[in-house]
Amino acid sequence: MPTHNNETLLERYQREHRVYEGMNMSEHTGRPTMVAALYVEPKGCYIGAPGVDPWDEARDARTYAGPHPVVAHPPCQRWGRFWHGSTRKPHQYKLGDDGGCFKAALMSVMEWGGVLEHPAHSRAWDAFGLRKPVAGAGWQRSDMGHPSSGYWVCYVEQGHYGHASRKPTWLLANTDSKPPELIWTKGEQRLPEWMIERYGYEKARRIGVVAMIGGKNKTAIRNATPEPFRDVLLSIARRETQMLIGCKE
Repeated sequence: MPTHNNETLLERYQREHRVYEGMNMSEHTGRPTMVAALYVEPKGCYIGAPGVDPWDEARDARTYAGPHPVVAHPPCQRWGRFWHGSTRKPHQYKLGDDGGCFKAALMSVMEWGGVLEHPAHSRAWDAFGLRKPVAGAGWQRSDMGHPSSGYWVCYVEQGHYGHASRKPTWLLANTDSKPPELIWTKGEQRLPEWMIERYGYEKARRIGVVAMIGGKNKTAIRNATPEPFRDVLLSIARRETQMLIGCKE
């Protein structure tokens, strides 16, 4: 009988949920069900992945018109804590001024099915009247006034799936059935002791571990989706989807 005493939390999740086995194969082709990956990096982890139609900036994911379910990563800069721009030059930008990317991503998820990913506490949730997930509560349902419609939301940390930082994340999924269970626990503090000793805890937390290890590439490292988390999102999108049209504007 095999033991699993030394496995990590992610390895245990992969073993119990088998998110990589089968990859939600199509009954007709024997290949992974096609998913459109929206707002992805041209050299990111979705490029070349089986059963993925990647939409980078050059293709303009706002124009996506189906027919596949989607994994959407709309830009978050204008929805996050520093939506206004640099603290040295505040109010350079307007809140939510993303060229309509989030709205288009939300519409795509609601019409074609799939999942949308954004940083936890994104102000887009308020702007579009979306249910805010509670950390540690798993998937939570919003029925939009009728049990046959709606979506699921959750709080999850990408640090459990290979990201250098905890990277708290909110997901919104439109699937026929409840999405699969994820790792719901809060990750451990990842700030190294030398960083806390040098800067103090509060300043070290503001700087963040990615800034310390990333150098000139810190933005790319911070924004990147780990491959294990990519596979989780694809597995959600490949579940049977609801053909809902429209969303709250």
